[in-house]
Amino acid sequence: MADPRKVVAGYFLSLDGVAEAPDKFLTGWDDETDASGARLIETQDVVILGRRTYDEWSGFWPTSEIEPFASFINTTPKYVATSKPLDADWSNSHAIEGDLADFVRTLKSQPGGDIGIHGSISITQSLLAANLIDELRLVIAPTIVTTGQRLLTNLPLTHLETIRSTPTPAGHLLVDYRVVH
Repeated sequence: MADPRKVVAGYFLSLDGVAEAPDKFLTGWDDETDASGARLIETQDVVILGRRTYDEWSGFWPTSEIEPFASFINTTPKYVATSKPLDADWSNSHAIEGDLADFVRTLKSQPGGDIGIHGSISITQSLLAANLIDELRLVIAPTIVTTGQRLLTNLPLTHLETIRSTPTPAGHLLVDYRVVH
């Protein structure tokens, strides 16, 4: 029997937990951080986005040459949590009809690869609160930002197991956690 499908959320965070606008706090880049991102997306065959992320990304990624993420996000089916029709014509994008948690439960019960969440803080928070996230894969930058939307706030008690923790030459900490259900 195949492994059950997982929901995996990947984020860049500041040391104090800010996930908003990581381009403002990432202090460097290296091959290990790149390789971590490639490992994250290689097992995903569908992505869930919030409306704000969809609106921002649909204007950027279709013409981006930042690889391998551009090829991945432009071809992978994207499901968007929104109450309004999608304005942009971004390939393989679909609005989620009905309740987000119910949609994700149904998606998890179907065969396929991992279900990715990228850049959609409120989606990740909602699905963590609903106990539907299976893994958090974080790139933690050695920066204290103090302002901006944090990823892990206003959540119920959530236990995590460390899968991997690796420092990179740029000073990032790559940390993968399994959510204990």
